[in-house]
Amino acid sequence: MCGIAGIINFSGVTPDKSLLTKMTNIIEHRGPDGAGDYFSGGVAFGHRRLSIIDIAGGHQPMTTSDERVSISYNGEIYNFP
Repeated sequence: MCGIAGIINFSGVTPDKSLLTKMTNIIEHRGPDGAGDYFSGGVAFGHRRLSIIDIAGGHQPMTTSDERVSISYNGEIYNFP
């Protein structure tokens, strides 16, 4: 199972990247095949990927082409272009 970590700062201040990096490094054993992060306003989340399905195209977090929605998850999304 992949590893997911996140920070929410309700004051809107961008979370500290080094803190998120430490968090995702701690869960590296949950996903040794890749890592990604996302920052927007007061929200940040990181993902450690365990490649089982869609090995080449499953980089996360995933963001829509208009960059309005991002997601980090463990599983599959169907019917997404």
